[in-house]
Amino acid sequence: MNWILLGLLSAFFAALVAILGKLGIKGLDTTLATTLRSIIMALFLIVIAFSADKIHGVGSVSTRTWWYIIGAGVAGALSWLCYFAALKNGPAGSVAALDRLSVVFVLIIAALTLGEKLTTLKIIGGVLLVAGAILVAI
Repeated sequence: MNWILLGLLSAFFAALVAILGKLGIKGLDTTLATTLRSIIMALFLIVIAFSADKIHGVGSVSTRTWWYIIGAGVAGALSWLCYFAALKNGPAGSVAALDRLSVVFVLIIAALTLGEKLTTLKIIGGVLLVAGAILVAI
């Protein structure tokens, strides 16, 4: 599958997370909801990794790579804790719109740390994303 289709599928499943999460957290502590979601995700991904015979590569992961993966895991957990707390208290569409500002943060951080180019079109796109998120969130 190409990266564009995978990106669109990611967006679709992220939309389902917002809707199903909003429905699922009624009357539930958001930290508990995030924890349960994470356990379900972990179990699902373990089954996928074993089914696709991908688990055998764990032993070859370098220490440096482990630290980056651990950092990504912690950042993801913090993101989801904040996301579910916001989702419980705000409208799903507004929360999701603000969450998508992560694209703008990625553009800036990738330019600073990965050397990715911040072109005029990317800057305009980032400004439009910010404007769109504000318009959807209000």
